[in-house]
Amino acid sequence: MHFDKSPKEKPCCTLPTVKKLLEEKRRRETSSVPPLCSTANTSPVPQNTVTQLTSTEQFTFPGASSSYSDMAVSYEQWTIPPSTDPPVTYYSTHPGASYSTPYSLPMTSEYSTQQHVAGFGDAMPQTYDCHITDPNMTSPWTPLVPSQTQLNFGSSMDATKLDEARMLVSGMDYSRAVGQDEDGDTILHIYTAKGLRECAYAAAEKLRDIGRLDAKEHKGKTALLVAVTAKQPEIVQDLLLLGADINACDVKGQTALHLASHYGYPGVLQVILSCRPGVNLEARNFEGMTPLHCAAISHSVTAKELSTSALAGVGLQEMARDKLSCVEMLLKQGASLQSQEIKSNKTVLHLAVKEGNIDLVRYLLRNSLPNMKDFVNMKAHGHTALHMAAGLHGNPHQGEILQLLLARGADPSIRNLENDQPAHLLQSGPHGEQLKLILKKRNASSRRRNMSLQDQE
Repeated sequence: MHFDKSPKEKPCCTLPTVKKLLEEKRRRETSSVPPLCSTANTSPVPQNTVTQLTSTEQFTFPGASSSYSDMAVSYEQWTIPPSTDPPVTYYSTHPGASYSTPYSLPMTSEYSTQQHVAGFGDAMPQTYDCHITDPNMTSPWTPLVPSQTQLNFGSSMDATKLDEARMLVSGMDYSRAVGQDEDGDTILHIYTAKGLRECAYAAAEKLRDIGRLDAKEHKGKTALLVAVTAKQPEIVQDLLLLGADINACDVKGQTALHLASHYGYPGVLQVILSCRPGVNLEARNFEGMTPLHCAAISHSVTAKELSTSALAGVGLQEMARDKLSCVEMLLKQGASLQSQEIKSNKTVLHLAVKEGNIDLVRYLLRNSLPNMKDFVNMKAHGHTALHMAAGLHGNPHQGEILQLLLARGADPSIRNLENDQPAHLLQSGPHGEQLKLILKKRNASSRRRNMSLQDQE
């Protein structure tokens, strides 16, 4: 049967769309009356009634953005609401896509650990342990935990609530259960964004049975991509177990791996990486970047904010650690250090050095590569990492970065497309002269070593 409706026909699904919820949020913000907090509704739900989202669900559009080098990409932002606020829904803090600035990199975001849909039991608290268990599996799934990252996420689904959710979905009108609203959202997208695991699982089963588990909304996001962006590792795991496409991408070419890497969600990332070899570690988004590039760029933005903020809190420090953990996890699982992003041929080392990100530079240069010298001297449009370090005028870590690169085999005699050596790009003044002397000494030492090797031959 064909269930498409004509353009003039009103949608039969009574579930509020994201657009309508956003309009309600804007009206509340302009009203002098503060929004009420949602409360749990424990009344029974008729099987033929669609679960309604509360009228107090909020949307915000903060415009946090940061410029970054000479590439262009923007990401959607999801921000954790205060614990006293009502639950948020899909696109709760979407700042809008914009290419007017090179990078629009938001702060890390997450949802509260209790979410609620009016008419569906009580709020469902999530407890955390070391396993994610699928109700249809006989043994729990054990996540990969990196050596320096303590990650405890995952919980068993409430069997009673899952049965209730299945009854709810099965009792819905067909178009309500599997249809899409004017923004392309299915009920699975909504449940997923709200973190309602049991509801999302039941809806996912329904859509899987008709081959629509990977239905995309207007930004090209499948429910899996929504779950990643909303920092819902349990739902990510559930959707993958049910057969969601792990390499599906949105309208910007971003896969689940790109999004988890960018936002710095180690828990979500380890769920995705556990599905190897199915996941493509070298997938390129439409800006030509791999997930490793996205993780490196995002870490540099947070590191810069840490270095410039006079009141850097614990949350920002944890965010930086999480993002560095994502870089580490990707590399341990086989992501290539030598991958170059397509627009400017930069490796992650170029990206880290260009931003003066000393923590990331230290970590990358600690990695063991059989051809480390070749890696350090790779060019990005003619510039080596040493050229970029020489251009870090005024950066407090410039000298240390230069020394680290030289210690790993950086060649100060290499010239860029303008025929400049790194020493030619240093700043004027006493500090620049001191660094120039270091480069000249290393250059002379390299020449003597090369001559000695030639004589031996």
